[in-house]
Amino acid sequence: MSKQQFQTEVDQLLHLIVHSLYSHPEIFLRELISNSSDALDKLRYLTLTEEKYKALVGSGIESPRIDLALDEEHKTLTISDTGIGMNEEDLISHLGTIARSGTKNFLANLSGDARKDSNLIGQFGVGFYSVFMVASKVEVTTRKAGEEKTFKWTSDGKTGFEIEEVSGAEARTSAGTSVLIHFNDEGAQYANSWRLQEIVKKYSNHIAFPIFLTYDKSEWNAEKKESTKTRVTEQINAASAMWQRPKSELKEEDYKEFYKAITGDWEDPLFWFHTRAEGTLEYTTLFYIPAKAPLDLYQADYKGGIKLYVKRVFIMDDSRELLPQYLRFVRGVIDSEDLPLNVSREILQQNKVLTSIRTASVKKILSELKAVSSSDPEKYLKFIEEYNRPLKEGLYSDYANRELLLDLIRFKSTKVDGFTSLADAKARIKPEQKALYYITGGSDSVLRSSPLLEIYKKKDIEVLILDDDIDEVVFSSVGKYGDLELKAVNKSSTSEDLKDEDAPQKAEELKPLLEKISAALGDAVKEVRPSSRLADSPSVIVSDEDEPSARMRHMMEAMGQKGMPELKPVLEINPDHEIIKKLLADPGADKVQDAAWLLFDQALLLEGVPLKDPVSFVQRLNRVLNQAM
Repeated sequence: MSKQQFQTEVDQLLHLIVHSLYSHPEIFLRELISNSSDALDKLRYLTLTEEKYKALVGSGIESPRIDLALDEEHKTLTISDTGIGMNEEDLISHLGTIARSGTKNFLANLSGDARKDSNLIGQFGVGFYSVFMVASKVEVTTRKAGEEKTFKWTSDGKTGFEIEEVSGAEARTSAGTSVLIHFNDEGAQYANSWRLQEIVKKYSNHIAFPIFLTYDKSEWNAEKKESTKTRVTEQINAASAMWQRPKSELKEEDYKEFYKAITGDWEDPLFWFHTRAEGTLEYTTLFYIPAKAPLDLYQADYKGGIKLYVKRVFIMDDSRELLPQYLRFVRGVIDSEDLPLNVSREILQQNKVLTSIRTASVKKILSELKAVSSSDPEKYLKFIEEYNRPLKEGLYSDYANRELLLDLIRFKSTKVDGFTSLADAKARIKPEQKALYYITGGSDSVLRSSPLLEIYKKKDIEVLILDDDIDEVVFSSVGKYGDLELKAVNKSSTSEDLKDEDAPQKAEELKPLLEKISAALGDAVKEVRPSSRLADSPSVIVSDEDEPSARMRHMMEAMGQKGMPELKPVLEINPDHEIIKKLLADPGADKVQDAAWLLFDQALLLEGVPLKDPVSFVQRLNRVLNQAM
């Protein structure tokens, strides 16, 4: 027998689960049944694809099942399966250690809200440990398929765990795992057959394998006028591949139950799309959109939630080949009749059948989302609040569906409250307007107060507010929406759309001052020129069409991007501003020198770019203040 300590993070996890998540302790059964289902899936797949495991066929593994055995008197429950099983090494790595960084994410994301935190248990793959909410001791007896030894893992969830090899009556005669739970006082409520059946139907009704419950059933004996107990075994779940049933047979509640069974989510999904394709390719898809975006959606180790089946045989559930990365929030099932059972991740990347299924599935999801946006705008808005950003990622990576994505994405605007579509913004444009305009480069409040918007407000032209940090990168690659150009107001070319008739005359009058400002700033700017986009501010910086803005460049450098070419902004000066008019009237060399740098530095600050030399900025500001006073 070997006695070992839990990994540090498991210790933390157990303490938090036991002491913080008592609001929904019933999830322990959902998680253990899910683990058994995964073990059965894995063994069934291996017996079809690997010679080592094909030899096991005929040894009693042909009828995969999950068994619950209840002992009400001794307050114990045993959950058994005929799955892949574990050896000693597996027990240590699976039940004593958590390798995935998601565990740290789980610990970091605990909010104190028990309902939300219970949901996290399923999301982060730490479900086995939920058993210690209801158990004073847990014994896991297991034998790995293809091996002879049976091992027992024992723990009270506090002082580490013990592993020993067992034989005789304790040894398993076939592969699989049994989890014996000794209920504590809090868990005693689950030593009840009716309660167990209720939980299984709630969370695990559509698990693909039959779940049997063995318990003492009370029956009334009319002759003896007394109640007697009989040990019975009953199947307590539907055990069907729900997605293969016709939609006409399924109720809304069936879809919701299945979603919760495969995701561990507490909340109902926002909506779902169930499709059966027949013809050249035969496959079934059932896709769900969760009500809330997963907390780790933007983390590098995030795993997608689509399960791949071939002829109802589970193959894998974390392959990035099943859907594009920008749709990683979608949950559900793809079941193909045409893929080989021994398909691997490497084969998936080149498989024409999967490529066709993936292409059709993406179009189906996006077209269904568009239908929802028209039929139920209120529900679609809830979707946008959670998933607008991933859709934007699709603009950059999925050129084939760009037009459809542009219709699905929503935008903030200077004209309307909340969100608007490009179609609605296009319908509102003025007859003489040459493009749809947008602004990027900061938070919503910063962008709305940007001097770049002044002339658009004055001319009553709508500008879309793109305040996600990916917007500048994404939308720089999108030139048009239909036949209408999309233009960034912080790009130099946009000013051509706004010039008044007297702009050439103003530019000529301003030319001597611009030359002095340009000489004062030297290599700090690419060009100094008059602006037609300013109404109230004296200056602003813009970038050329194919260059990142000063703010974007600063962000990329802050993230460690090396070797970026030196890019210089364009400084635009407002010829109608009082400061500029005074400089024109009295263009003294010292005055222009300080004014030039102050005009440039304040434009940088408004863009959200920190100054390279704040000391010089303060000194200039003090000189100008002193002269003014």
